[in-house]
Order: sequence, then C-alpha cells, then structure tokens
Amino acid sequence: MGVCLGNSGRLRFSLVLLGLAGLRAAAGVPVLDQLFPIALQVGTTNRVEAVGKVDPWPPKVWVDTPGLTVEATTNQGTLRVIVASDAAIGARFVRLYNDEGGSAPHFLLVTAEASEAEVEPNDVYTKAQPVPRLPTVLNGRLEKSGDVDCYAVTLAAGQTFSAFLEAHTLMSPVDAVLRLVDLRGVEVAANHDDGRTFDPRLVWTAAQAGTYVLQVFGFDYPAGSDIRFAGNSKCVYRLYLNTGPYLTHTLPLGVQRGANTSLALWAWGARTNTLPPYVFAGTTLAASAREIGLTAPGFVNAIQLPVGDGPELIEQEPNLRPTEAQLLSLPGAVSGVIDPPGDVDRYRFTAREGEAWVIAVQSAALGFPLDAWLRIEDAAGKELVRVDDSDSADPRLDWTAPAGTNFVAAVGGLGRQGGRNFLYRLSFSRPTPGVKATVAENVFSVEAGKTNEIKVTVTRRYQFTNGLSVQVTGLPPGVRAESVPVSEKGGETVLKLIADTNAPAASQPLQIGLLDTVTTQVRPVVMELVSAGENNGVPQGFRHLVRESIESLWLSVRPAPKPMPEKK
Repeated sequence: MGVCLGNSGRLRFSLVLLGLAGLRAAAGVPVLDQLFPIALQVGTTNRVEAVGKVDPWPPKVWVDTPGLTVEATTNQGTLRVIVASDAAIGARFVRLYNDEGGSAPHFLLVTAEASEAEVEPNDVYTKAQPVPRLPTVLNGRLEKSGDVDCYAVTLAAGQTFSAFLEAHTLMSPVDAVLRLVDLRGVEVAANHDDGRTFDPRLVWTAAQAGTYVLQVFGFDYPAGSDIRFAGNSKCVYRLYLNTGPYLTHTLPLGVQRGANTSLALWAWGARTNTLPPYVFAGTTLAASAREIGLTAPGFVNAIQLPVGDGPELIEQEPNLRPTEAQLLSLPGAVSGVIDPPGDVDRYRFTAREGEAWVIAVQSAALGFPLDAWLRIEDAAGKELVRVDDSDSADPRLDWTAPAGTNFVAAVGGLGRQGGRNFLYRLSFSRPTPGVKATVAENVFSVEAGKTNEIKVTVTRRYQFTNGLSVQVTGLPPGVRAESVPVSEKGGETVLKLIADTNAPAASQPLQIGLLDTVTTQVRPVVMELVSAGENNGVPQGFRHLVRESIESLWLSVRPAPKPMPEKK
C-alpha cells in the first residue's frame, strides 16, 4: 500500500529525516577495547584493528611517546601505525578521541624482534599452524567463543621447549591456558598460571624427538557461569616460543644494592650443579630500584629479582627451634624454603626499642606456591605479632620494636604447606618516607560555564611531612584550576576545574601534579590500572599489567547546550 504526503507532510517527513541524520552524525565518545595485532616491530608500517565502538569514523589518535605515528584510515576500525626505527622498546598507551572525549587507554607494544601472525584455521591439533623455527614470537587472538589455536613445533630428544603467553597482562579478558600434546592428541604438559600472574608459562623437556602441538585456549575473565572456552575480538595475546635452558630462579632470590651478589642459577634444561655462580654487580643500582631484570648468558629468558640494601643470605638448617634460629643483620634479607611440609624457619635479630622496620616475605610475588605466614616472637618465644596477608598474597609488616633487644622472625606455610619449590625471601628494610597521589578515573569532562571536581587521593607514608599541593598544567583555553593544598594527614583533596561560559570545545591530555613545596619536586598524579577486587570470591580487575598506571589523563571541554527555541 502506498502513502501519499502533501506539502506539509513532506516537510515534516524531511525534518524527521534530517533529525535522524543528525543523530547518526553526532559524535559519541570513542570506545576502544583492544588493538590487534598488539605488538609491532621497530622500523615497520602496520595495519592495526581498533576493537571497540567508534561512530562516526575516523577518530583522532593520541599516543604517549614519540616514535609512533598512528592515524585512522578510511576503512572503519583500521589504523595505520608507523613505528620509527629509533622508537623506544616497551608498552605504549594509545587513545582514540574526538570532540566529545577520549577513550580508555590501551597497550601497543613496540618490540625489537619481528612477530609472526596467527593463521586461521588452526583450531584442530591435526591441522596446527606450523612453526618452522624457534625462537618465534606470535601475535594471536582467541576471536570466537570456543576458539583453540594450535601451533606445531618439532623438537629433538632432550631438547627443552618453553612457551610463555601474555594476555591478562595486556588487558585481554581471558584467563589463558597452554597445553602441549603429541600427534595422537595425548597431553604431555600443561600450565594455567605462571605463579605471578594469570598468564601461563610452560616448560617441558622432550624425552623423544618428534612434532608436538601447543594449544592455546582460555576461559572468560572475570569468570562467569559458562564453562565453555572463551573468545571474542578483545582476546588478543602474545606468544613466545623457544628452546634451550630456561632460568627459573636464583639463590639467593634477591641482590644487594651497592655490592656484588653471587647467585646460584637454577634452570630447566641445564644441570644446575655444574653451572658456575653468576656474580651480579649491584654498584650501579639506583637508590630507587626495587627490582631488576636478570639476563644470564646462555639462557633464553630473563627473570625479575628484588633489590635490598643489606646482605642477601641463604637459610641455614637446622633453624626450627628458637634456640637454633639463624642470626641476621639488619637491614638484610635471607632466602629459604619451607621443606618438609609443616616446616617453620626462624631467624634471630636485634632491634632497639622504637626502631621501625618493614618486614616482608616474598613468595607468591616471585612465582612460588607458598602461602606464607610471618610471626615476630620475643626472646622467650612469645608471639608478639602475626600476619599472613597484606595488600598481596604475601605477608608484610610495618613493625616498631617494643621493649627488649632480641627478637625472632618465624616463617611458615598455611595449611602445613611445604616442598622443595616452596621458596621465599624474608627481608628487613628501613621505612622510607614517601607520598603517592592517585585518581579513580582517567577521563574527565567539564561543560562551558560550569565546574567539575576531580578527587585526588594523597597517601603520606612513614611520616612524610613536607608541604604538598595539587596543581594542573596544560589546561585548554577558557579553563582554569587553582592549586589546592594537601592536608597534613593526606586523604582526599578536591581539585576544581572551572570553565568560562565561552570556553571553546577541547579534547586533550591532562596532567595533574603533586608539588612538594619543600623540594619543589612535582610528582605525577596517576590513575592505577591494576586492582585486586573480588565479587563473591571471583577475582575482578587486572592484577598485573605490563604498565600498571598512567599519568597522562584526559580532559574534554564541551560547549554549553544551546537554548531551545520558544514555541509559537
């Protein structure tokens, strides 16, 4: 049936069409969920998919470092990325933005090595994607529900194969698994978590020469009630494949600042009793260094080692009873193992009344399975304080010595845990006064003629008493914000962004700083990207990331809405 419109009807219909067109053309804030491929080699030009919702296309693109040129192409959802030959290696932040605002930041990795691309279909182990050479690094994606990516590698008898996957640490919503099978589909090795993060790490030595298939799959993160394998356009990953001796840890587990530390090396695929000690020179370590990456000659991987300001000792047995406690000098650290199950290790030390110490046990943070507890006892063996968790899975204690001189630190495992791999590092360090300033969001907006508040949380640590104020730099025209002093106790400080009535539209980076009025040093106020929340026991948020905070925030200035015309 046809519809006939008169002149007035055609006019109203045309106005409706124009209104709908205006709605379609109105710019919404870009939503960026992921970038794929996520890793690009220096000196290359690449096509990268911007996963998310960006309408209209194209947006503008911001990156947090020179050496990257990123621009939207005419193809919906496609970016052209040029990586300069001298671009800095590491994880970089990318945002999409328009006049309405900026997206959340996401990672783009700049690498020295080339990356291979996953080639679909590779879902079935009998049709796995061949990996002709090792080492190899792959950019992949579990792009649909139930997806399994398979890669075939050929190993010699006695050859050690290692596979490490980054996904959780790249903000991918997947809890990934690595599984190695033979050509019959029989599992020979598997790993779900590497001990430090939710990302898997698999190391296996082949008893027989042959072709083996590495399978990559995963489950939704955060976990839901669906037990199917996860997959969608956001589930990108970076897969590292290698052969050769794989360094697992050192003894001691840490290094000393300002001195040489002799390290015994422990590895897969190497006879550790024949490896010579590795001497780490700590004389060049900065005073602010808390962790270093160790790359030892002959190994295919690097490991992270904590840094301390005193001697790094190794546990001496027996030290179960208070009378057997091993003597420590403070500051310092000792590396030990809870073995057999139910073992308790004790260490005696001296401290004057009123002395403050930070006493910490690192085990889970170093990739070991020990769920440790820490107890401080007096000379008579009486418990003074006990802790088994802090802001992480490892115990940490801010302790001030009471009356007395001689004390004992005891370390054990919950549930009478123990075994040869239940290693830990117990450290004593002086508390260092400091301050941290954070915001809960990384994108802000203000409307012309109005005011918006930004809440900055300032945490003073260990009697940090310097005067502080919060300030903003680089505001767009027509927007101002006065410096705000911080309370002596820290806490929440409210910064007010005030936009003039005629403030022009803007969408740009925003830097908030914390000024130390004594030293005139300005610390960046950051938004922390990691979190450790739970919902009914289910982990939420990303607990470990390749970069765990961002200091380049975002501000959008929106013009005041035009008044509606009066009805006649």
